[in-house]
Order: sequence, then C-alpha cells, then structure tokens
Amino acid sequence: MSPAATDELHCKPLDGGWGWMVVFGAHISIGFAYAMPKVLSIFFKEIQEDLQASSSDIAWISSIMLAAMYAGGPVSSLLVSRFGSRPVVMLGGLMCGVSMVTASFGSSIIYLYFCIGIIGGSGLSLNLNASLTIISKYFLARRPLANGLAMAGSPVFLCVLAPFNQYLLDNFGWRGSLLILGGLMLNCCVAGALMRPVVPPRNSSSAPQKKVEEQPNDCNSKLKGNCKKTPKKFLDLSFFKDRSFIIYLIGNMMFIFGAYAPIVFLSSYAISLGVEEYSAAYLLSIMGFVDMFVRPATGLVANSKWIRPRIQYFFSFAMIFNGTCHLLCALIKSYTFLLVYTVMFGVGFGMVFALIFECLMDLMGNERFSSAVGLVTIIECLPMLLGPPAAGSLVDIFNDYKYLYLMCGAVIVTGGLFLFVMNIYNYHMLEKEKAAKDRQQNPQNLENQDQESISVPEMQQTSNGSNGANSTQGPN
Repeated sequence: MSPAATDELHCKPLDGGWGWMVVFGAHISIGFAYAMPKVLSIFFKEIQEDLQASSSDIAWISSIMLAAMYAGGPVSSLLVSRFGSRPVVMLGGLMCGVSMVTASFGSSIIYLYFCIGIIGGSGLSLNLNASLTIISKYFLARRPLANGLAMAGSPVFLCVLAPFNQYLLDNFGWRGSLLILGGLMLNCCVAGALMRPVVPPRNSSSAPQKKVEEQPNDCNSKLKGNCKKTPKKFLDLSFFKDRSFIIYLIGNMMFIFGAYAPIVFLSSYAISLGVEEYSAAYLLSIMGFVDMFVRPATGLVANSKWIRPRIQYFFSFAMIFNGTCHLLCALIKSYTFLLVYTVMFGVGFGMVFALIFECLMDLMGNERFSSAVGLVTIIECLPMLLGPPAAGSLVDIFNDYKYLYLMCGAVIVTGGLFLFVMNIYNYHMLEKEKAAKDRQQNPQNLENQDQESISVPEMQQTSNGSNGANSTQGPN
C-alpha cells in the first residue's frame, strides 16, 4: 500500500521489531520457492536414465512446478485475505515436504509430474504470495530493504542447494535425495510460524477502528469477525484495455518462455562438454552468487534520477543483455568460457528480475498493482509451462544443447527489442493523447471564463438597479 493509504487507516506499520523475524521467515520460504525448481535439474540426468524418459519429458517437471507456483497466486491471495499469512505458509510448507517425500517413491514420469509439479508447485505458490503480503503489513519506510532481504533468499538458496543436491545425489541417489529434501522443506512450516499477525494498537479511537474494519486486508486475522469483508475480483480483465499493460505483458511472456530452460539444462550442458559433475553443479552456485549482489545493485541504479524516468528502457536493455548471453553461449566449447557465461547470465538474470515487478508497478501504480500482478502471473503460466519442454525437444532432435540456447536467446532478444520499440511508440501516443485532451479542455475553460466575465457585470448591474429602486421608494 502507499504511505498515504496507510496513514488514512491510522495503522502505521512497525518498520522493525518482530518484523525482522518475519523477513527471516520470508527469506526461507521465498528461497525455497524460487530455488527449488532450478536445483532439481541436478537430478534430471539420473531420473531420465532410471525412468527411461527423454529430455523433453524430464523438463516438464520444472515447468509444471513453476506454472503451478505462478497459477496459484490469486488463490493464495484469497486464502491470505481470509486466514492470514501464518497458516497459509505453514500449509504450503507441509505440501512441499509431502510432495518431495511421495515423489521419492515414484516409478513413472507422470507420477513425478503430479507430486513434484502440481502438489509441490501449489505449496510453493502459497509460500511465495503469503510471504510477500505480510512484509507489506510490517514495513513501510523500510519496505524496499525488507523486500530485498526476503527476495535475496532465491540466490542464497540457489548457491547452497546446488552443490548440496550434488552431494546428496552422489551418496543417496535421486530417490534418497528427494526424501531428504522433503524433510528440509518442512522448515517452511517453521518459517510460517514466525509470521504472526499484526496486532493493531489497543488505544486506537473508534473512528480509525471503523476505517480499519472497512479494509479487510489490513485487519488482524484474529479479528475477522469484527471486520466487514468486501468482495474481491478473482481476475480484473479491464487491464486488457490498457495499451501499456498489453505491451508489458507481451514482452514479459517472451522473456518467461526462454528464461528458465537455460538454467534447467545448464548442468547437463556442462557435463556434455566434458565438465566434471561437481564443477557443473557449482555453475548454478556461481550464478546464484552473482545474482545475489546484482539484484540490490540494479535496484539502486534504477532508483537514480537518471534511470528512474526511463526504467522501461532499462528493463528492455536487461532483457536484450540476457538474451545475448544465451546466443553467445552456443559458441562455448571450454569450461573457462562457460564460467564467463555463467557470470554474465547471473548479471542479466538478476537485472531482469530486479526490474520485472517494478516496471509493472511503474505502469499500473500502487493501487492497481496487486490485481495486475495476479493477472500477469496466471498468463505467464503458459510460456513457463511450454518453454523448458520446447527447449528439451530441441536437444532430443539435434542431440546438441547449443540449439536450446540459440532458441532461448533469440526469443528473449526479440522480446527486449519489442519492448524498446513499443515503449517509444507508447510514450509518443500518450503525449499525443494528453495534448489532444488539453486542447479539448482549453475551449471549455475559455468558455467558462467568458461566462464568468459576463456574469460579473450582470450581477453588478442587477445589484445597482435594485439599490436604485430601493432609494426611489424611500420611507413613506
């Protein structure tokens, strides 16, 4: 919420205190949510050989998991508004743990799709949305810092889990590894227990309390009976009438289509080049380590007075840079250059994800952002679901990973160029529409001024006439 809205509700966030424990819990849940679909790729080669699956078949595991995580956003939002963040995150952690434990007994790829993809992805969706929501209730002035620390869970967990998963695979196999990961993911329940609801001050007056009751999202979940629930739209389709939203959505879908396949197949690509397995797993750690520092640095640059008014173009540049890295990766034949690619990939990936939601907020504003992001995440499910399997099918057809990186790089660069050109067109049209609107308002303003200038003498003449009549009559 914006600061003005918070002040109107007379319910200022604490900006500290127990809120930092909430940030710690969000760091854990968000870390698992974003890192787990990526680091599971370390097990894919073993699962593929054990279950006799193709590269395209195995890529569906991460695709379904990511798609379920994004598609469940609106459902998670409704559950958070009804029950609060604490029980929702604990439920999500339980679902994630159960999904990994049950998947360890799988004997078919379809079984893994259901356990890891649908159940696990739905659990991650509950964790992600609820964690982001409760941070906005505990923080206002320090909210960018709190969100940055929470979102840093993604690269931190990627750095830790990538070599850890390789260690588990070497010692316990993919089934034992999933069993252990299921136990680890139950820590999301502990993280959810830290997210206790915000308790409004007891000495608040009756008028502010009435305002709080009119806003169910800002009420304490323990006081649900005293809060007046207002109906919420599951999806707001009016955004499709907004040209800025359509441009952002098309470019974002093109990025999402090619964003995750290079990560999912990075370890396998390195092994195909003759890289040792541990060294291949460490590539994900290196990418996560770079991403960890690039995201806050990008936020600082984007907040500068030179970049802030041009943030949409900065986002386009980040996409083009990311896609160009993938195009160059197809030329790599040595581990040294693969390390350079991994660092550049971490820079590009971190830049894009540091800006992706900020650009949407810049276009839609604070009030419409929550509805817009729910619609965007649902639509993104389709390219997220199809991207990695489509890339995996290229590996099956050509038996070479370079075509995968060529396809992903080409799609992302095209999306970045599309955003750059269409944003120039959009800003030109907005200025043109604003000028036309001003021209329409100016004649009305001139007409109103003329009417006012005419009405003033008439009123004076009327008042003078009435005074003269009164003086003629005089006292009898």
